[in-house]
Amino acid sequence: MDALLIAGRSFGSRLIVGTGKYKSFAETARALDASGAEMVTVAVRRVNLDRSKESLLDYIGPSRFFILPNTAGCYTAEEAVRAARLAREVGLSDWVKLEVIGDERTLYPDVQATLEATRILVKEGFTVLPYTSDDVVFARRLIDAGAAAVMPLGAPIGSGLGIQNAANIRILREMITEVPLIVDAGVGTASDAAIAMELGADAVLMNSGIANAQEPVLMAEAMKHAVLAGRTAYLAGRMARKLYATASSPLEGAVR
Repeated sequence: MDALLIAGRSFGSRLIVGTGKYKSFAETARALDASGAEMVTVAVRRVNLDRSKESLLDYIGPSRFFILPNTAGCYTAEEAVRAARLAREVGLSDWVKLEVIGDERTLYPDVQATLEATRILVKEGFTVLPYTSDDVVFARRLIDAGAAAVMPLGAPIGSGLGIQNAANIRILREMITEVPLIVDAGVGTASDAAIAMELGADAVLMNSGIANAQEPVLMAEAMKHAVLAGRTAYLAGRMARKLYATASSPLEGAVR
């Protein structure tokens, strides 16, 4: 597969995987290995950073994965900025998956607070990958603020509903070309990941779709193949849709 480029860094896999909700750290590591992902997200507020006891970081060290700190659970720009700074201070990364939640029930992003935090963190030298709505106007504002990617939700976080906003993803794909477009949230099974990639997403980020599967390691492997298939299909270009049938073996010109 062609490489995914974010802020000048190349990744061989276009699947980005979260590290929450697994039954154990060992299962997390097995699922990540099966996914083939190179970049994994770690929620700053939910991981033991001082390593005083067993930590997720003991299983997914930077020698194996590119760690992307995540400001999950933050509801203000100030909280998110503090979480990103903490991750950098303890040596995790100066990259951040920025989440600022605006609604507790839907976990939809607070887009204005996300924009505010993006501006602050970019000025401080962070590479910012913001979780956002599927609004192309707001995506453009994030890019203007220095975001290294835009990450629109495909459906509410953890819902497993699949891509509910295909038209908006297509619009984003057509109009956003200068940074990667990464579908984040809503993927429930492999076909959802393939659809996201077929719509033109540069990558897919998921957590619940793997972690909440009955067999997470097996689902991680399925997601790896789905992202590969979806990307390849997008590059190949699908056939045109037609209302009526067209014979696979047309009779025109055939010898009778």
